[in-house]
Amino acid sequence: MEILGKILGSNARVKVMRLFFLNPKKTYASVEVGKRARISSDSARRELKLLNSIGFLKKRSSGYIFNPLFKYAHEFEYLLVGSDSLDRDSVVTNFKKIGKLKLLVLSGVFIKNKDTRVDLLIVGDKIKKSRAEEEIAKLEAEVGTELTYALFDTKEFSYRINMYDKLVRDVLDFPHEVVFQAKELSTQSLKKA
Repeated sequence: MEILGKILGSNARVKVMRLFFLNPKKTYASVEVGKRARISSDSARRELKLLNSIGFLKKRSSGYIFNPLFKYAHEFEYLLVGSDSLDRDSVVTNFKKIGKLKLLVLSGVFIKNKDTRVDLLIVGDKIKKSRAEEEIAKLEAEVGTELTYALFDTKEFSYRINMYDKLVRDVLDFPHEVVFQAKELSTQSLKKA
């Protein structure tokens, strides 16, 4: 996202624009934009005012909404949502801080597939749930939408694989991207699903 932030003037602008592209029918007040995009309320107000002035957003009494008639909507959507600017290495590094990470799988919004049950599958031991939720919130701010995720410890995940659990199968049997897999979590056990 750093490159897009430099091109568009700020990372805050990229986050705000992604938020509206991925939630085009939702109206957001500036406070909520700041919270969802994880930017200061001053930055949120500044970006909303600018995006409204160029016609990207429409102002309503309850907040701002994406303007589908914006002249360059298609081009910006492709650039901000269609392109893959997620730094997978930093995502893995950040999720390793939540506990003993064993498996991290991206699906759904990360691979541009809206027909998936979860966007993120996390497997690990001694996972600190509050830390996991914090990292997920950071990721949501970066991608611009709320993420659906599943979090399992290794024992439960192994049990679910052996039981041919529908949720796990829905992730592993369909398009996904394994961004981290510990050596002790064998590829063979993942193929069982």
